[in-house]
Amino acid sequence: MGVCLGLFAALQGALASPPAAAERAEAEQRRIDERARQQRELLQPRADAPQRPDLALPALDWPEAEAPCVVIRSVGLAGGDAERFGFVLDDIVSGPDPAIGRCLGAQGITVAVERAQRALVREGYVTTRVLVGPQDLAPGRLVLSVLPGRLHALRFAAGTRPRARAVNALPVRPGDVLNLRDIEQGLENFRRLPSVASEVFIEPADDASASDLRIVWQQAKPWRLNASIDDSGSRATGRYMGSVTLSVDHGLTLNDLFYLTLNHDLGGGEPGIRGNNGHTAHYSLPWGYWLLGFTAAHSQYHQNVAGPFENFVYSGTSDNAELSLTRLLRRDARGKTGMAVKAWARRADTAIDGAEVEPQRRATGGWELGLFHRQAFASATLDLQLSHRRGTAAFNALPAPEQVDGEGTSRLRVTTLDTSLQAPWRAAGLRGRVQTTLRAQHNGTALPAPDRFAIGGRYTVRGFDGETSLSGDRGVLLRNELGLSLGASPHEAYLGLDHGRVGGPSTRWMNGRRLTGAVVGLRGSAGACAYDLFLGWPLQRPATFHTSSATAGFSLSAAF
Repeated sequence: MGVCLGLFAALQGALASPPAAAERAEAEQRRIDERARQQRELLQPRADAPQRPDLALPALDWPEAEAPCVVIRSVGLAGGDAERFGFVLDDIVSGPDPAIGRCLGAQGITVAVERAQRALVREGYVTTRVLVGPQDLAPGRLVLSVLPGRLHALRFAAGTRPRARAVNALPVRPGDVLNLRDIEQGLENFRRLPSVASEVFIEPADDASASDLRIVWQQAKPWRLNASIDDSGSRATGRYMGSVTLSVDHGLTLNDLFYLTLNHDLGGGEPGIRGNNGHTAHYSLPWGYWLLGFTAAHSQYHQNVAGPFENFVYSGTSDNAELSLTRLLRRDARGKTGMAVKAWARRADTAIDGAEVEPQRRATGGWELGLFHRQAFASATLDLQLSHRRGTAAFNALPAPEQVDGEGTSRLRVTTLDTSLQAPWRAAGLRGRVQTTLRAQHNGTALPAPDRFAIGGRYTVRGFDGETSLSGDRGVLLRNELGLSLGASPHEAYLGLDHGRVGGPSTRWMNGRRLTGAVVGLRGSAGACAYDLFLGWPLQRPATFHTSSATAGFSLSAAF
């Protein structure tokens, strides 16, 4: 009986404490998720093949008043791969300055061949050639021939370690038509591992119509160790957070990546019993234009909460798993487009003094479909990602706690958009970079708390301490940053201005839905160490939104 009374008193305290215990749990889980997302971006680096600048080639104009000449009425393509390379005639036949109807002689036919050759190079067929064979032009038909440049052999450079493998990295095999896009994809699959340095060279083969690929592949060691410390935690469960990550590159000799991250609080914050810890494991494997990945994470926290009669320990655990399959659909010299499909599952529970609060138990799962695009301009880079997530009955999903009041459902539907534009700048002898990031979310159903759009903190609207946040079913976040390089050193001073707003049915009782904040900081590296120091201020917030008048933060990391 005494145990029941004690638990009842604890529950009363949980319901009466501002913020409510459930809100504490959601805030803590949201903070853990945001930190995990930031870690994923750092631990799964994106390796992009170098973009080749557009060559300033002279215009290929048709010669005037050529003699002798023949009026061209049609242009065709000959060869066993004519259908595959039909695009080379687009500029000649239907471009803004076509050959049809022109009287062409030897020089004009040379221009036609060169235009077709440029079309091949633009599409990546750098070893394929366009030729003109003997033919009768009297009927007015010009026929061009395509000689495909094929791959003869793949080989690694002399002295390459036997661990090197290209079978799943390069999406091209001997006998295939050689395309620069395939080589770029292979380079990205090699270089996605930070410990690997790689180059691919095209070299002539004995057959004049074929080429060899010579691969330079180097790896000093297959493992990496990273350690970091920051103050991204909360006062309730530990302000200072430490992480250790062990990464294994090319462990199965398949250009695969594995890492295991351990997180643990290092103290700081409110007095009393508190703490949080967790771990994340990731494995990914490329296969040509495909990438298969799996990530699993576990986290737990506990904090001391004052009740009306006695203090109690409020705790929570969460488990997340995600299986993803990514496919690159299209790439050219300046950009690439792809899609990803994911299956995901999430479970979470909370407890008071070790007794589970069953009404707060969560179990959701479903699928996600996404499209992504990266475009390189003269000096700027634009990234776009559009995703749609659905919750289903998969993985033993449970109704969301909010479902009772119609405030959320585990059968959620939510669409998100992430964009980022980054460009360098130079002025008055100074140089730096500017970056703008836009994140937006739109809901198709009322959303449970973990899936709502939240703002306020170092990973969203900077200038706020992150102890509280604004959240809604939908929202938008705009982050702007101006960086100034400090000479030729690897250090950068930066200024940021962020704004976010939330909306949807879950915000109807809020006094305000907007946050604006500013931040100044210094980041850089020295040898194997990196740092980020910043100071931020809230500029706009609801009157009832509690945060510090100024927020300082840091992040330190070292690689071994």
